[in-house]
Amino acid sequence: MAEEFGVSRPTLREALRLLAGSHLIRVSQGRRGGIFVATTPNEGMSRSVSESIATMLATKSVSLTELMEARMLLEVPIARLAAAHATEQTVRDLQAAIADAEGHPPESDEFRLADARFHEVLAHTAGNDVLVAFTRWTLEVLQPSLIEHIGSRLDGARIIDQHWEIVRGVQRGRPAATENAMRRHLEYVASVLHDVDSRAGKR
Repeated sequence: MAEEFGVSRPTLREALRLLAGSHLIRVSQGRRGGIFVATTPNEGMSRSVSESIATMLATKSVSLTELMEARMLLEVPIARLAAAHATEQTVRDLQAAIADAEGHPPESDEFRLADARFHEVLAHTAGNDVLVAFTRWTLEVLQPSLIEHIGSRLDGARIIDQHWEIVRGVQRGRPAATENAMRRHLEYVASVLHDVDSRAGKR
C-alpha cells in the first residue's frame, strides 16, 4: 500500500491509525488478518459522536437535561423535514413502530426499541445524512440513559398519543404541525426529567 500510494510506511501506519480511530477500518492480525472496511464514513462519524457523548455523560461533564436541550434542537426540525419528504412507506413504518410499543411499559426493552425505531424512521426520512449521523447518539446514548433514570415515571399511553399526533402531521404532509407535535413530545419527556431531578434535589 505504501508503494501504491507513494508514501512512507510510517505515514501509512499513521493514516491507518486515524482511520481505525474513526471506526472506518478494522485491522486484524494472523493468517486471515488484514485491513478491512468497517463502516461507511457516515456510520463512523455516528459512532464517534455517540462514543464522545457517552464519555461526557459518564464523566458528568454534560447532564441529561443538556442532552435533552440538544435533542430538541435536532429532532424538532428533523420532524419538519420528514413531513416534507415522507412517503406512504414512511407512514406505514411509523405506524408499525407505534404498534410494537403499545401494551408495553416505557421502561421495557420492547417499548424502548420501538420508540427508537420511530425516531430513526423520521431521521432517515428527513433525507439529510449529516443529521442522521449527528442524531444517532440520541438513540444510542441518551434514550437508554433516560429510560434508566425516568422510565418508570413516563406515561406510555401519553407518549403513544404524541407519536400518533406526529404521524398525523406526516401523513397529511403538514411540516409545521409535525414540527410542533415533536416539540410537544420532547417537552413532555424533558418535563418528566425536570420533575424527577427536582425531587432528587438536582439543578
